[in-house]
Amino acid sequence: MSVIVNDQGFASDDWVCGFVPLTDAAANDCDYGIDLPSDTAPDALAELTNAPMIRIDFPSSADGRGFTLAAMLRHAGFKGRLRAKGHVLADQYAMARRSGFDEVEISQDLATRQPENQWQFRANWQNHHYQARLRG
Repeated sequence: MSVIVNDQGFASDDWVCGFVPLTDAAANDCDYGIDLPSDTAPDALAELTNAPMIRIDFPSSADGRGFTLAAMLRHAGFKGRLRAKGHVLADQYAMARRSGFDEVEISQDLATRQPENQWQFRANWQNHHYQARLRG
């Protein structure tokens, strides 16, 4: 069972259309979500700008390639829902939001170890960055 994290806290998954791997996706005309691995080639992103939902895998909390993919998708014009999935920590939530993610999908185990209040502390993600702390 997964837990969805958004700016309001923990939520149930309301995405009902399912996900397919990038290799099974029809370009730009799908009702389902697209699953992207963290090692997706940047040139594959241009074909996905009309997908309703993209979910990018984070195989490790030390693997930041998903943040780059999210930013590249948003810069390419992607307007759909963008979800990080996997080993994203509460401390990384602000970075996930700033790079373009709308939400994060975590395991129930991670939600138990890092409860909702830890994620909500970072929900005001516009203020939780180095420059904001310097401005004080």
